[in-house]
Amino acid sequence: MTTSQPSAGRNGGITYARTREGFDLPVIDITNPRFTVPGDPAAVQRANDAFIAEERRRRYIPKFIMRIMLRALARKSRLVRALFQSESGYLDSLSTYVLKLGADNLVPPYDSPTDRKVASSPHILLIRLRMQQVAHLMAEGLAKDLAAASAAAPLHLVNIGGGPALDSINALIVLRRARPALLNNRPIAIEVLDANADGAFFGANALAALKVDQGPLAGLDIAMHQHDYDWDQPALLEALVAKLVSADAVIAASSEGALFEYGSDDAIVANLKALRAGGGGARLVVGSVTLGDDQRRRMIARTRFKLYPRGVAGFAPLAAAAGFRVVKVEQALLSEQVLLRPL
Repeated sequence: MTTSQPSAGRNGGITYARTREGFDLPVIDITNPRFTVPGDPAAVQRANDAFIAEERRRRYIPKFIMRIMLRALARKSRLVRALFQSESGYLDSLSTYVLKLGADNLVPPYDSPTDRKVASSPHILLIRLRMQQVAHLMAEGLAKDLAAASAAAPLHLVNIGGGPALDSINALIVLRRARPALLNNRPIAIEVLDANADGAFFGANALAALKVDQGPLAGLDIAMHQHDYDWDQPALLEALVAKLVSADAVIAASSEGALFEYGSDDAIVANLKALRAGGGGARLVVGSVTLGDDQRRRMIARTRFKLYPRGVAGFAPLAAAAGFRVVKVEQALLSEQVLLRPL
């Protein structure tokens, strides 16, 4: 069970919640125009063109000059330190979350001019779009599954590598606006499977803040549970799914910026199989897959991040090996967001 401090409340139409470090951060609500990213094909193409132009300019800077520049910027920016000085091979969940806020929504200690410049880059815009697309795909799939289920059936959203699980939370916000009757009077839980509890600590506070007063999730019975998880050892996931199946729960899973992008082929297959343990389990899985084109591969090669640039073409056979098929894809150019259903 995730323990948390009291939420930080609402201010100026934006909900705030507290991190484990004691900072109050805005809570992303993709139905609020402050956080919405234009997702039409023309807007996505503009962001991609700007991203390519930025990458071309960076390519002409000698590596030793770039290292000097980044060291200088890291002294002024928590986000630069997180992006370019990480030794883990991935970006921590809370820094990833802050990047998704957008430059205009940054607050201390993430609001230096350098932080704002980083958060306004085309690359980050596409990462923000990624979460938005995952949330909408989840809401779309859940609407079908819940409409076909008993009104009393509990809903469990399994979030693998989820950090604060704002993709799951936003899926509920979107669904609440579109089909409120599907969530009313239904027990709901978000199961965050992540080795680092800091993200889920903030996520629990964010969820609590969204449920009070006139918040977008007010009146709903929603809990968040954090499980210490290593996706290379999926026994915990298999046991969790078996428990939820025995409780006749509606199970949906997501992994935004996590398993399908950083996990090995074996880990992806094993986790998807665990989600369908015994032929039951999750009938809906949504996640992001790193694009597999040459441009994305070159970019990854210049970073410390241990991404697998598979694209949907490389991911679909892994899903099939675990008993799933890709039924819908949304493009954010750096990644492809997939909706999976059982074969």
